[in-house]
Amino acid sequence: MVGKRLQASRFVAPPDDDDSTIDYFYDVPGSMPGTLSIEPDAPHPVIVLIDYNEHTATRLQVETPEECAPHLDTESVSWVDVKGLGSEDILKRLGAVFTLHPLVLEDIVNVPQRPKVEEYEGQLLIIAQMVMLRRSGKSFLTEQVSLILGKHYLLTVQEEPEHDCFASVRERIRLNKGTIRKHNADYLAYTLLDSIIDGFFPILERYGEEIEDLESEVVADPTRQTLEKIHKIKRDLLTLRRSIWPQRDAINSLIRDGSDLISDEVRVYLRDCYDHAVQVLDMVETYRELASSLMDVYLSSVSNRMNEVMKFLTIVSTIFIPLTFIAGVYGMNFNTEKSPFNLPELNWYWGYPLCWTVMVTIAAILVVFFKRKGWFENFSTTSNRD
Repeated sequence: MVGKRLQASRFVAPPDDDDSTIDYFYDVPGSMPGTLSIEPDAPHPVIVLIDYNEHTATRLQVETPEECAPHLDTESVSWVDVKGLGSEDILKRLGAVFTLHPLVLEDIVNVPQRPKVEEYEGQLLIIAQMVMLRRSGKSFLTEQVSLILGKHYLLTVQEEPEHDCFASVRERIRLNKGTIRKHNADYLAYTLLDSIIDGFFPILERYGEEIEDLESEVVADPTRQTLEKIHKIKRDLLTLRRSIWPQRDAINSLIRDGSDLISDEVRVYLRDCYDHAVQVLDMVETYRELASSLMDVYLSSVSNRMNEVMKFLTIVSTIFIPLTFIAGVYGMNFNTEKSPFNLPELNWYWGYPLCWTVMVTIAAILVVFFKRKGWFENFSTTSNRD
């Protein structure tokens, strides 16, 4: 029996207007531990081996997992990067080469998993959520990255072969920039985690700019589309929060729990990575509060706009009430021959112009009165929006 998930979780670039949140994988009750669930449209695995030390670095694209075996016990650092989860056979052979526990292989394949850290015999499993901006810049993609740290190797498994935020790390290894080639595999694991955490900042910067634009829009011209934008931002920020919150805890456990695979020197670097994760979480929480306040401002703006409309209609109605009264009085049927009280003004030579003069004067007096009361102050913006 294979596992099931709350929604299709394989990495597929959905439309830009998609605002789905992360739903973690769950197994069918009673299924066997270590059961793998392979999506039929998952990309075929691409295996890239980067083997380096302080003096040399080589990059190979291997065809089978067995080709990686000779590099695992050498003194150099071997980074095996697997991109794609579309072959159960290759993944099981990969598990055999790296002697992965069945539960480790299950967490790697059955995505998405909640970010976490688990220690096994001679290995350390780190599950992380990576986020990247779409090419359009309108939203972001999420992808699970699994890191299995050994003494001299690091195995990373990604959901698809096209997107990741590790290009700068590969370039540093290739060009021997910094100190990455002078350290062991635990420093490489830290570097990748740091790249994943830093990948949140460009996304949060974009959402900060979007919230600033929405603040002006909500105050000046709130529309139905404005409400939809606010709702989408809140959903996206919730997805970011669900990604970074457990990730922060996972990094903290790497620092707090003493693992033989992580040196004290790297643990110091991980503290800096933890600080970045806390900073990301603080920004996410701040933007969520701003998005919630935008909803309140939107409701207030709509209410104020309705009040302005009602005030305008009230003024118009108030001005025309006495005019309607005069027109109604003179619209009645009178017979001046029966009584002089039957509206003798009907027989006046200047009666019609005088009636108009009285009505215009009453309207002008009311307009001046309302203007002095300040009722016309905000009508310019209301009329512009309409």
